Amino acid sequence: MEGQLHAPAHGAVATGAVHAKGQQHPIRLYLVVWGWLFVLSTFSYLVDYFGLQGYLRWSLILLFMVLKAGLIVAVFMHMAWERLALAYAILAPPIAVLVFVAIMVLESEYTHFLRVLFFAGPS
Repeated sequence: MEGQLHAPAHGAVATGAVHAKGQQHPIRLYLVVWGWLFVLSTFSYLVDYFGLQGYLRWSLILLFMVLKAGLIVAVFMHMAWERLALAYAILAPPIAVLVFVAIMVLESEYTHFLRVLFFAGPS
């Protein structure tokens, strides 16, 4: 047995080659994402250009912001190619924060309504 060379297992060769080379993505993917980021940014600026107001304005701005952040995280930070558990570990906390903020907004509307109802002086 001494002096014999052992060939690595089939999976070890493929895994070693991938780790040595790294992930290679076509440049076209990055150019398409940059294009979408440009389009989404243009839409975001058009919201102000057309003078939209109120909930529609803020909803559109937040929608475009979340879409741009999702593209950046998925492609430029390589989250699209990560394991699902890691994606959940990174995406779940911001989603939970958004849910809690939404609950606080609803609660603040209710609290404001009660204060106006009970603390307003007689008309």
